[in-house]
Amino acid sequence: MEILERARAHEAAGRDIVHMEIGEPDFPTPPAIIEAAQHHLAMGHGLGYTPAGGLPALREAISRHYQDRYGVAPDPRRIFLTPGASGALSLVLGVMVNSGDEVLVADPGYPCYPNFILLAGGVPKALPVGASTAFNLTAAQISAAWTPNTRGVLLASPSNPTGTVMPRETLQAVIHTVEAAEGYLISDEIYHGLEYGEAAISALALSDQSFVINSFSKYFGMTGWRLGWAVVPEWAVEAAERLAQNLFISAPTLSQSAALSAFSSENFEELERRRAAFGARREILLNGLRDLGFGLPAQADGAFYIYADSSSFASDSEDFARALLDHAGVAVTPGTDFGVQGAKGHIRFAYTASIPRIHEALNRIRDFLQR
Repeated sequence: MEILERARAHEAAGRDIVHMEIGEPDFPTPPAIIEAAQHHLAMGHGLGYTPAGGLPALREAISRHYQDRYGVAPDPRRIFLTPGASGALSLVLGVMVNSGDEVLVADPGYPCYPNFILLAGGVPKALPVGASTAFNLTAAQISAAWTPNTRGVLLASPSNPTGTVMPRETLQAVIHTVEAAEGYLISDEIYHGLEYGEAAISALALSDQSFVINSFSKYFGMTGWRLGWAVVPEWAVEAAERLAQNLFISAPTLSQSAALSAFSSENFEELERRRAAFGARREILLNGLRDLGFGLPAQADGAFYIYADSSSFASDSEDFARALLDHAGVAVTPGTDFGVQGAKGHIRFAYTASIPRIHEALNRIRDFLQR
């Protein structure tokens, strides 16, 4: 956010900035979803509260989506529509975390995870991950870190900031380890659908005891509509229902109605075109960063991020990010946003910019490094 604020100040002063710091798709909301929202309003349908779990038709559509994509169809009662994935995380952690409970997370990882855990009264415990495991937590690491106070694991695949995808066998081993310890797994799958190699596997396809978080923001392109979902085990449905009523009453009604069109064949065709565009950007950025001398420690096969080793250029990623912004007009995110493990030697690039802008950024970085 500091980088973004600084970038906007440069733009207000008349400078051109290439934005590669924001984890937000640059494509507009797909037309089918916009049209569905307009139709809902034009027909005079109400915008009152929905049931706490969400529109029954949308819960059923999400269940069918899991069947089509992963071969498993959770009972729609287990699916809760929430105000964004943040609402889903708040709901699940509110159900599961008691005061003093340890929850294991990866470092580097999404910087808000520890804050959500702390808000629920828990204790985040960051485990360092690196290139040798493609920045993924492993079953052995989780087992070694488990203490009498540990209750669960929160992970993401594809991951922010690294863009790495957890292999099926790794996820299966993690689930087995967590369940053997009588703990719970929370799988953040917000970037599912944005893979450029092997598709990510949902934890639900491996265990009906896992909690899953997802959202319409990333693959479905509905940032700003504030609509996510959580899938909870059968035994947690009643508690999640009660807590959802108290936390946020319901997710936005118009967003839920519009999202019914997200699963149409027409919309999936558009989403796949966008995924292909992200894939093309990824290749250009990977090759460009490699040519410039950045290290690429792990295969970034998902999301829209590349976590690059910048240690050959600077000893502090924050200083390097500020210098790139101030002197090259390229906004990127320092690794220190995502933890402490190797953080000062890494930069996150988001390829949420068009190919011409990515080329422009690479040229500017080259000129900056030569200077």
